[in-house]
Amino acid sequence: MPTFPQFQPQTPLEYFALLVADDANFSLLEAAISVGQDDNPTLDTQAVLHQIDTHAARLKARVPADAGPRQRLRLLNQFFFKELGFAGNVNDYYDPANSMLATVLETRRGIPITLALLYIEFAAQVGLTARGVSFPGHFLVKLKLSEGEVVIDPFTGQSLSRERLDELLLPYRRRQGLTGDLDVPLSVFLQAAPPRDVLARMLRNLKEIYRSTADWQRLVAVLNRLVVLLPQAWDERRDRGLAQAELGAAEAAAVDLGAYLAHCADAPDREAIGQRLMALRQPGQGPLH
Repeated sequence: MPTFPQFQPQTPLEYFALLVADDANFSLLEAAISVGQDDNPTLDTQAVLHQIDTHAARLKARVPADAGPRQRLRLLNQFFFKELGFAGNVNDYYDPANSMLATVLETRRGIPITLALLYIEFAAQVGLTARGVSFPGHFLVKLKLSEGEVVIDPFTGQSLSRERLDELLLPYRRRQGLTGDLDVPLSVFLQAAPPRDVLARMLRNLKEIYRSTADWQRLVAVLNRLVVLLPQAWDERRDRGLAQAELGAAEAAAVDLGAYLAHCADAPDREAIGQRLMALRQPGQGPLH
């Protein structure tokens, strides 16, 4: 009997790596959905994409062929925020489920960045150009119309005026010393974010949630994705090493911390990380605190 090669199914991380391998074919929405596979390995990303397309088809059926951009935007907002009822999860903002697109699609509640990803997809399917904006402290969406740009807060569905944007930005400007002679134009903060940066921001939201709750297993899973997504971001490699140390995975932790030290000669925490690495290499070393 002839024998056939046996193909091993992809792990969730391998699948994610394929989706984010290069910027030219970066699958932002699918990669964002796939993050949920860390908690639910059987999550079918294609089924979730099909659900999104089904909703979008309902919206497209209502848009007249000769509708202008303003009318398309009104129909989009009515459908997304009113009919489907997408909104920010004000009752449990830091629930990790708010970063899981499959769950957000089901509950219609999320955080700005996950709501924005869905909104941007619906916008594209009705012929609108929408991009994510990594605004300080609050992810936004901007749409390019013939008469100018519209900035939408996906958490509330509101269109934001220049005055409101300046108001939202003021605390950040003050913290960073970007006032007075060092004032920076608002337009600098409204640049469209590249897909890789959008996904990194979403993952870092989860990272901070898991780190604050000392959920080391889930933290390592998120950091695995960040390391794949941003292979030159050595601070993510450092943070994964520290989390692995908490789990008692001394060998893996040592590899990550060693890589961080090798690539970050001027890091301000170099001495502290070096001490951690030495302790990890001692026989019988347990979790570090």
